[in-house]
Amino acid sequence: MGAKIEVPAGSPFTIHNIPFGVISTQDSPKPRCATAIGDYAIDLAIYAQHGFLTDSVGPSAVEVLSKPSLNVFSTFDYLVRKAVRDGLIANITDGKIPEDSLVKLDAVTMHLPFEIGGFSDFYCSMEHVQNCTPLSKEASIPINWYYAPSVYNGRVSSIVPSPQPIRRPRGVSFNPTNGKPSYGPSLGLDYELEMGYFVSKPVKHGSELDIKNADQHIFGFVLLNDWSSRDLQLFEMPPLGPFNGKGFGTSVSPWVVTMDALQPHRCEPKTKQDPPPFDHLKWPTEQDATFDIKLEVELIRDGKSHSLATSNLKYLYWTPFQQITHHASAMCGLNTGDLLGTGTVSGSGVDSNGKKAELGCLLEATQAGTKDLELLDGTKIKWLNDGDEVILKAWCGDKKGEGAWFGFGECRGKILPALQ
Repeated sequence: MGAKIEVPAGSPFTIHNIPFGVISTQDSPKPRCATAIGDYAIDLAIYAQHGFLTDSVGPSAVEVLSKPSLNVFSTFDYLVRKAVRDGLIANITDGKIPEDSLVKLDAVTMHLPFEIGGFSDFYCSMEHVQNCTPLSKEASIPINWYYAPSVYNGRVSSIVPSPQPIRRPRGVSFNPTNGKPSYGPSLGLDYELEMGYFVSKPVKHGSELDIKNADQHIFGFVLLNDWSSRDLQLFEMPPLGPFNGKGFGTSVSPWVVTMDALQPHRCEPKTKQDPPPFDHLKWPTEQDATFDIKLEVELIRDGKSHSLATSNLKYLYWTPFQQITHHASAMCGLNTGDLLGTGTVSGSGVDSNGKKAELGCLLEATQAGTKDLELLDGTKIKWLNDGDEVILKAWCGDKKGEGAWFGFGECRGKILPALQ
């Protein structure tokens, strides 16, 4: 017998979303694939046992969706994955979801949605670069930034699903008292407001990616917080760039919002690229070159909630389609499950008092810790304290309207003290 599922007001998991992720429960501890609607996860392995996916996925549907990651499912042709999502929407709407496949969201443990083989992080927000350039003692934005997306290869071992906590790292930095190198807990812990996207269809090593096909190689998007230790990063930057200051933790939201859900929210980028991009980085039409995804950062300190910033993915100078195309242009290949971070997304908006309100990290908001960020209740912040919890949120559409609104869930992480 099917269940009629009511979606509570404010739930990010509306019928317009249908994200994919990996869950486990106390009664069934083996991770497997799922989707979310309202207050429920739908166990897709059990859903498949009822025969709903035989026509789309085939006789292997139960096996595919019993896997502990979305890697195998994401390798299926886009039309197959679309048929699965369309079928879920129809069965949810008609009240045909089997009751034994439903699990309350507060009873599930979330896992990384993909087995991630590679991680690269971009540096592609104009406002972020404009704000950070003076802090790095550069006279102006390097000219290469305008000609290709800036990016570095990261590491995979410290990517964790929300809400797993993050421990304050230790490392080498310049002692703030005497300026000499010293080893100890980071004193400049920061967050970064980003999004990430997972590769579905791989790009074979030795081949390139035509930008017109870039969206066919993206499974979907998550929120991403690439935590940063600014004092360790400052010490490491010359001559090769950051290492441990950027490598100790990256948090991702566990539900992946698909390209189908995002299709109605494609839009024109905020900033026109000047000079025009090289031919291989030109998207055919500006109107659907990126996504209108609203972003927000919340901080919980000493039990109080503070809104730190808002932003929007469409502010990126270099779009996700340009990013993934540039990444593949060296013929390095991209594998299913690879994660690409958009880089910190900052904007130029101000609040009612004229203060910048769209800064995607504390490095910008405190000018590298030289000034306090003063919040509405008088709280002053330079860097993150032990016990602080940072929550990234994102949504598409009008939260207060009646249109096709949905959210991404949360990317949440709490700072634990450094090891003694």
